[in-house]
Amino acid sequence: MWRNADVLDFIGWLRAHNDAISLIELNVGFYGLDLYSLYNSIEAVLQYLDKIDPEGAKRARYRYSCFDQFGEDTQAYGYAARFGLTESCEREVVAQLVELHHRATEYAIRDGRVAADEHFFAEQNARLVKNAEQYYRSMFGQRQSSWNLRDRHMADTLEHVVEFLRGQGQRGKIVVWAHNSHLGDARAIEMGEAGQINVGQLVRERYKDQAFLIGFSTYEGTVTAASEWDGPAERKQIRPALENSYEELFHLAGLDHFLINLHDKRLQSLRARRLERAIGVIYRPESERASHYFYADLPAQFDVILHFDQTRSVEPLERTAGWDVERETPETYPVGV
Repeated sequence: MWRNADVLDFIGWLRAHNDAISLIELNVGFYGLDLYSLYNSIEAVLQYLDKIDPEGAKRARYRYSCFDQFGEDTQAYGYAARFGLTESCEREVVAQLVELHHRATEYAIRDGRVAADEHFFAEQNARLVKNAEQYYRSMFGQRQSSWNLRDRHMADTLEHVVEFLRGQGQRGKIVVWAHNSHLGDARAIEMGEAGQINVGQLVRERYKDQAFLIGFSTYEGTVTAASEWDGPAERKQIRPALENSYEELFHLAGLDHFLINLHDKRLQSLRARRLERAIGVIYRPESERASHYFYADLPAQFDVILHFDQTRSVEPLERTAGWDVERETPETYPVGV
């Protein structure tokens, strides 16, 4: 999602924007919300403590060494801890987060604004390690448990960012960039009926009218995705949307792209539940109906929808053979759905 040419261009644009502003309080920031960076986050905490508190760094290394026997295989750790094959690292990661939090004032007063920023980043990484440890253990239990833990972590991180910026005197808007499945209100789609929550739902509950949910859709085109979890990135052809789906309905409008205000009372017909497609880091066109479609109430899910009838895949910074050769739709289509 991040290591592609579009994000690189976007970060360059943000840097130019900040360089043209004299007041640091008006600068734009770019923050990560997800929890898949357990080992990178451990390293970030250690680097911070090496610089500011060498003795604290020794304690942190001892606590985080609990993960060492698994290399960087987080799923192996989750499996072993879930089924009692090894002690979990829960106590150690919680202790590290608590120590960082308790020493926040001591660390932050050393160098003003820069120290406050650096401590915030370190504490968020320590919180990520704690939540990721729990997440990888939960992966081998009920699916909604791991999903809910992950999305609650992202919503909580967002809340911490808001509080931190307000503490620095900043009141700007925050834009959250994530997949439709995370940002559309879960209560309006099948996942909510199965007991799952998501960031969009939690943000609406916490921020009420201050929240504005925007969704994206497409009818066909190409996508950069894998065939299985942790698989290599491939450039795949997206099948035309299924009948009776929102995507097909938008395609019939005959426009290349458009925006719909889902609060427009003239569009009440959209409230009839329809199929909606979700393509994430994995795309399986051979089982598309089962893998990528669900029923949704779009006006309850989002405030606005942006439809691009044909889309093109993002270009990874590390292009693989699987990406350079575009994967065509299987000859069995549409039988294979």
